[in-house]
Amino acid sequence: MELQSLIYLFVGVSFAIYIGIALWAKAGSTKDFYVAGGGVHPVANGMATAADWMSAASFISLAGIISFQGSVGGAYLMGWTGGYVLLAMLLAPYLRKFGKFTVPDFVGDRYYSSSARVVAVISVIFVSFTYVAGQMRGVGIVFSRFLQVDVNTGVIIGMAIVFFYSVLGGMKGITYTQVAQYVVMILAYMIPAIFLSLQVTDTFLPQLGLFATTTFEFNDGVRVIPEGTYLLHALDQSLTDLGFAAYTNPGNLWNMFMLTTALMLGTAGLPHVIVRFFTVPTVKDARISAGWALVFIAIMYTTISSVAAFSRVNLIKNVQNVEYKAFVNGELTHADGTPNNGAWFKTWEQGGLLAWTDRNGDGKIQYAPDAAFAGKPAFDGTNVGIHGERLTTNAKPAANSGKIENELYVDRDIMVLANPEIANLPNWVIAFIAAGGLAAALSTAAGLLLVIASSISHDLMGQVIFKDPETGKSKLNEKSELMWARLSAVVAILIAGYLGINPPGFVAQVVAFAFGLAAAAFFPTIILGVFDKRMNKEGAIAGILTGLIFTFGYIVYFVFLGGDKADYFLGIAPTGIGTIGTILHLIVAFVVSRMTPPPPQEIQELVELIRIPSGAGAAHDH
Repeated sequence: MELQSLIYLFVGVSFAIYIGIALWAKAGSTKDFYVAGGGVHPVANGMATAADWMSAASFISLAGIISFQGSVGGAYLMGWTGGYVLLAMLLAPYLRKFGKFTVPDFVGDRYYSSSARVVAVISVIFVSFTYVAGQMRGVGIVFSRFLQVDVNTGVIIGMAIVFFYSVLGGMKGITYTQVAQYVVMILAYMIPAIFLSLQVTDTFLPQLGLFATTTFEFNDGVRVIPEGTYLLHALDQSLTDLGFAAYTNPGNLWNMFMLTTALMLGTAGLPHVIVRFFTVPTVKDARISAGWALVFIAIMYTTISSVAAFSRVNLIKNVQNVEYKAFVNGELTHADGTPNNGAWFKTWEQGGLLAWTDRNGDGKIQYAPDAAFAGKPAFDGTNVGIHGERLTTNAKPAANSGKIENELYVDRDIMVLANPEIANLPNWVIAFIAAGGLAAALSTAAGLLLVIASSISHDLMGQVIFKDPETGKSKLNEKSELMWARLSAVVAILIAGYLGINPPGFVAQVVAFAFGLAAAAFFPTIILGVFDKRMNKEGAIAGILTGLIFTFGYIVYFVFLGGDKADYFLGIAPTGIGTIGTILHLIVAFVVSRMTPPPPQEIQELVELIRIPSGAGAAHDH
């Protein structure tokens, strides 16, 4: 079967499964909508958590960013995996025992304040929308290539799919849908990875491919890299030959540390992952679920570095110093006689996510730094491309990849999706990775949108606006609150779609901003709420506002308002500034809480209770 038909088949079948599950698991109550009724099996919940956590940033963008940044991109791997362990071991069991399934609910009750709850609701919505912008862009990218529509149309189609199973099914529908999405996602990631490992290296296991030797020789445009060269040595040699930094160059270790820390702390404060520990029956099940999720996550995360290296080698091998016209017309072969079909190049180029500008006029694709084209026109995303046409509006090098330093513009977010095509893998493998990319983006987008809806309907409407001052309970009945939840989800999807069409950067960068904001806004207040009896509402409110405003202001100034890198605070890039925001939050919260009255005695006793092991918090486990 030809490629496009296979893509429609694989994506269509996967969508039919998701929609079928949503209909089967339709939410009939607010408990179903918010926490899937609290009856999900720990293994299934572990798979759903993994799917929720491994977003478009993990599936689509992470290998791409490591592919172009080399070892520096390892900060994302270390930060996200370390953060999950931090969340699972340090926070989740205590929050589960406390019995509040949203961050604003925890903040509102732990800090005995509607004002604190409102601040937390605003922060959750803010962080979640920043995060979901990256997911919706990921959806648009996948649809753009594989369903032959533009990125914006792809985002709109994704909105419709998410609308159906999140608004209808709530957390119950999303949880079981995410189990199916995890299966699709992991197969779609691992099958091409195994193919590539066998093709590029001498090992079957892609996790070991990073340390294996190459199975072919290739010309990097300066010299021939012989067969049997260790993969990392081949990358270092070819990139330095071309004038780029070596792949294993450690880069700026200070910024790498700050980014890793921000991602770890942000992961531990992510609201859509925290709520996952309330969809199982007991605290013990929450711990088991966390362990299974880590296993399921590790399968992909131990493979990403190898996929990144395979993709960069394949890119150099296939495009460097080749004649463009012969390449895209499928007329070229490699030195070993294997075909070098560039049809994939033309397809991605038409979507605006790949482009070539012939800066030296030789008709060949030259992959080299800017110094090789001294005095030649710069590539800025608007100059005339190969066909005498201007690049599409979707090609935004300045926003997506920084300065383009050669004739070739490759959007980082396409490396994983394009890699099977670059490597001439079978059509069914290419179709499978399309379904996997959509599963990754849709699963996290749905989880985030549900968190936004829950925060608005449960925490803002139910616990603040429609709260009965005499009883302290919500005036909303079950039916009314469910209506507000679904209405909130609809509004959230519309805003998410707008952000997906107008993203502030490439997927992993946008997600890094969201994690930095989550770290600065939530982590200290949650951790102090669990481990510090003296922490009070004044400290929580002051800390959240300080961390969020500082981090957001820094990102906006240096990313969107043209701030000079020379003015970075302590040399810290915007992606890592959440670490400083977290420290400021912690200091302000601690100091303010000591300068103001202590929390009520019952709150202090509650904090003691949730830290007592062996199920002593059962009274709060509801």
